[in-house]
Formats: sequence, C-alpha cells, structure tokens
Amino acid sequence: MQPFTAASASRRTLLALFGAAMASAPLLGSPRAYAAPDRAAGLDDPAKKEIAMKLVSSAENSSLDWRAQYKYIEDIGDGRGYTAGIIGFCSGTGDMLDLVELYAARRPGNVLARYLPALREVDGTDSHEGLDPGYPGDWRRAARDGAFQQAQNDERDRVYFDPAVRQGRADGLRTLGQFAYYDALVMHGDGTDATSFRSIRARALRSAQPPSRGGDEVRYLHAFLDARVWAMKQEEAHSDTSRVDTAQRVFLRAGNLDLDTPLDWRVYGDSYHLD
Repeated sequence: MQPFTAASASRRTLLALFGAAMASAPLLGSPRAYAAPDRAAGLDDPAKKEIAMKLVSSAENSSLDWRAQYKYIEDIGDGRGYTAGIIGFCSGTGDMLDLVELYAARRPGNVLARYLPALREVDGTDSHEGLDPGYPGDWRRAARDGAFQQAQNDERDRVYFDPAVRQGRADGLRTLGQFAYYDALVMHGDGTDATSFRSIRARALRSAQPPSRGGDEVRYLHAFLDARVWAMKQEEAHSDTSRVDTAQRVFLRAGNLDLDTPLDWRVYGDSYHLD
C-alpha cells in the first residue's frame, strides 16, 4: 500500500534510491550510524517477524492469517487502482508492477506476464484499462504458485520490511519501534511528499530525538506516532487511526518495547489477541 500522489510514477525510482541509501547510510540525515545496544531480538527475528506480519494483516485484511492474503485483490476505491497481496501492492503506485516484473523474470510466461504492458500504462493512476476483466482472477490463480508467493515475500522485504528494520536499528529503536517504522512504510511508502515515511520521521525529529541521538526511546516513539497520526488524517482513506491508537500506542504505553507476547489490540473496531 502506497500513497497516491502526482509523483507516483517516479515512486519506484525513489524506492530504489531509498533502499540504496538505507544500506549505505542507514540514518537519514545523520553523519554516522548508531550501534544499538545488545538487546532482545529485533523485528527480523523469525518469531518477531511473524508477529509483525499478523499485526499488519489485522489492519490491512482484518485477519491474522497473513498467508491467506497472497490471493487477495480488489479496488478499495482509494485512488490506487487494484490493491492486492500480502502487503497491499497497488496497480497505481508501482509496487505491483515491480512484483509482477519480478515474477515474470522468475517464471517466464506466467499467467500475469501478459498484463505487464497494461500495468506500466496504469502506473500512477487508478485506471483498470487493460486489466479488466481477467486480471483479478488471474492474480488469484497466480497466488497458488509458490514462486509468486515467494516473489511477494521478497518484494515486501526489499521495499518495506528490510528498510524499516535498518532505519529502526540505526535510530537505536527496539522491536516495537522497528515495527512502527514498518507499518508506516507499508501505508505511506517513502518519497518527498509530506505524508511519506521520510517526512513522518522528520516531523517526529522536530519534537524528540531517538536513542541514537541521546533521546528517550519512549518519548521519541510517541512523537513518531503523533506524526504518523497527523499523516493518516491528511487522507480520508487513512483517517481511521486505530492501527496506531488502539494497537501500537497500547504496546508503547505498556512499555512493551520488545513486542513480546501476549498482545491484545484493536483495529477498526475488531479485537485481536496473540499468545
């Protein structure tokens, strides 16, 4: 899931640049990286990553069964065209195009490959031209292919998960903070617009400093979540902020910086529990 802006067509270039920058200089706008103290497992620990996938799925799909979402596809009327898969890849924002290109490279002649010209044409719009009526059914057929499932996993990690963990570690954040970054990247993407992850983080830094700069982790995360809520409210499709207010903020107020189970939270009025 990504924000739809006038700059959507160049989003893939921005993401590539962002990923490269994160790998070479993890802390945005900082002259040095931060060596975080040795603490409990980070978000990339397999057990913690599984929790992260379930938390995001509760918000994106109203289900903890995130693996059931490989086949998910619909137009939710948010101006991004089709939204699909385990992380809400969108036909209008480029990440779906990247995914289908990767799948085509790994599985030439697959059922989605013939839609690549149409996906390139609709990138940056909410149009279905060249995709209807067959694309949703073919997406669901492709989702039965393990190669397509792996492509979704890999693009999720490349574009969203890995950059969030790197930036969170560079800021000295523990597992909950890394997850807050991940969830923000999933919804807002990254780029130069005011509601992107990069801009949300910059807004937070005006109010508090992360541990890497000598700040208090809890205070900084509250500032980040405040900035995230502000960004969500700029767009009607994201104006329900419960995935922050009654989920991430609940964990933060409980002092659960390592995102340890059991976890109880609510998103969009639904209650969830993890042991």
